[in-house]
Amino acid sequence: MIGLETIGAALEMAVFGLLAVVTVFFAIFVIIAKDVVRAGLALIMCMFGFAAFYILLNAQFLGIIQVLVYIGAIGVLILFAVMLTKRELGGGSRAH
Repeated sequence: MIGLETIGAALEMAVFGLLAVVTVFFAIFVIIAKDVVRAGLALIMCMFGFAAFYILLNAQFLGIIQVLVYIGAIGVLILFAVMLTKRELGGGSRAH
């Protein structure tokens, strides 16, 4: 019979694997995104992944600090800086 510890370890490994795949996906999306706002949002999601890793590693304080400081302050600051910069509407360069 399979013990609860074995099921718990398997579940923990499954959560870790899913979290790793999602975090790496958002990290790659930060690099390849053409829109800066989407790259900023992907960076925030990547930081959420790291906070979840900290909580999974039983370091809850670091996870909470990751959410409050990096996502709450730095992530929002990056998004506001990107959204407040002046840029042309329409995207591409126009021939005059």
